[in-house]
Amino acid sequence: MQSGAVKAEVAVVEQQAARRGLAHALQALQAIVLRELFKFSRQTGRLVSALVRPLLWLAVFAAGFRNVFGVAIVEPYDTYIPYDVYIVPGLVGMVLLFNGMQSSLAMVYDREMGLMRLLLTAPLPRPWLLFCKLCATALLSVLQALAFVIVAALIGTELPLFSLAALHALLALVGGALMLGALGLLLSVYIKQLENFAGTMNFVIFPMYFLSTALYPLWKLQESGAEWVYQLARLNPFTHAIEWVRFALYGKDPGAAPYVVIGCLLVFFVLACWGYDPQRGFGGLTKRGGGGA
Repeated sequence: MQSGAVKAEVAVVEQQAARRGLAHALQALQAIVLRELFKFSRQTGRLVSALVRPLLWLAVFAAGFRNVFGVAIVEPYDTYIPYDVYIVPGLVGMVLLFNGMQSSLAMVYDREMGLMRLLLTAPLPRPWLLFCKLCATALLSVLQALAFVIVAALIGTELPLFSLAALHALLALVGGALMLGALGLLLSVYIKQLENFAGTMNFVIFPMYFLSTALYPLWKLQESGAEWVYQLARLNPFTHAIEWVRFALYGKDPGAAPYVVIGCLLVFFVLACWGYDPQRGFGGLTKRGGGGA
């Protein structure tokens, strides 16, 4: 009887500890997300720059090539569409990509200031803390992307926003934001100093963006004879993120794109968690943030 009572008491204690642990984890998620939102709300120039960049492409580039790059009737479109309609998903991807890379810069800055050491030494699992940072980054990316879509619709770009397919497109948007945020998290492991950030980003942002379907469909690349560009674009995970958004927006099957995006998200995140391993110096934190040499 006593042993049974002891087991019952242990079970109750474990349940209470689990509830406290879950509450603590959710509190950490809330705190990190709110910190990023508060920091973003104080940086109005960041939102302006996030909108101006794709809007310039939409208003100038798309207008200039509106009749030059006519997009034929291919999936996911049922009719001929103007070029500005085609590149909107690609420009949404641009917003996600740049914010994901900017989060990498913020991580490097926090590491040099010692804030990452404080975060990662909190009494919570390290992957959970990094997941909280990833959620905050993805939320900011999605909010900026939605702001761009609203402005694009207001200036006359015809998009099927008020439909059930738009919910699937929102899910695709979240998936792409998480994948690119995880990539930024991974890059922050290997960028040791702020001075190295610009050079590293030039080897990530521009190849990833231009070797994709953001500005032109895959069949155009193959038709022009640029076979190596076509193959690289097919293998680019950013291509699949854009195609998932594009096909979802028009209610069509995105094929393997969601699986590629989710698979890359998991790979990037696992590698980032491994890079921020305390046995390996928290991704270089002991060298930069800990006051050492």
